[in-house]
Amino acid sequence: MKRRRCCGIDVHKASLSVCVRLHGKGGKVSEEVHRFGTTSEELLTLHDWLTTQQVTHVAMEATGVYWKPVYYVLEGAFSLMLVNPADIKRMPGRKTEVSDCAWLAQLLDNGMVKPSFVPPREVRELRDLVRYRTSLKHDHTRVANRLHKVLQDADLKLSSVMSDVLGVSGRQILKQLAAGHSDPAVLAELARGSLRTKLAALRQAL
Repeated sequence: MKRRRCCGIDVHKASLSVCVRLHGKGGKVSEEVHRFGTTSEELLTLHDWLTTQQVTHVAMEATGVYWKPVYYVLEGAFSLMLVNPADIKRMPGRKTEVSDCAWLAQLLDNGMVKPSFVPPREVRELRDLVRYRTSLKHDHTRVANRLHKVLQDADLKLSSVMSDVLGVSGRQILKQLAAGHSDPAVLAELARGSLRTKLAALRQAL
């Protein structure tokens, strides 16, 4: 299926090569190539230029993670296709003087582009949140392990009495220790809840 107003984007870390391919009267095909940066301002300029050219379909190569900002800026305004660069290189018929972006636009124009799957925005945002939560859990575990080691090195056996050194009681005791207070009896009195049944053991641990 012919796409009469399409665009191919060759994505790099700091620049974009963009080819707009248009069908005019009498079937005449014209191509216009521009270069853009990858800053937010440049991507918005790209968006506006494609809109001015009345582009309907855009294909871009999935280069590392560099395609993502481009995709996000153009998403919703154009029919987007993310393409595996290896698939493009395997396509026969390319002339040596044709640039990557022009070749991509030509393939898109002739319906020869196989799009890669890009999850909907809501799914991507959820995945980002899940990854961030996982990262926070790893950080929490790493800090907790480091804390246990520091306490052991200082001969403070809190973990032998408290199930969670980073719980409410544990944090209060750690806060006072960090402030320079070291009286075991005073520190033990900071215990809350069921931990108060272990005050003697807590004083020993401190």
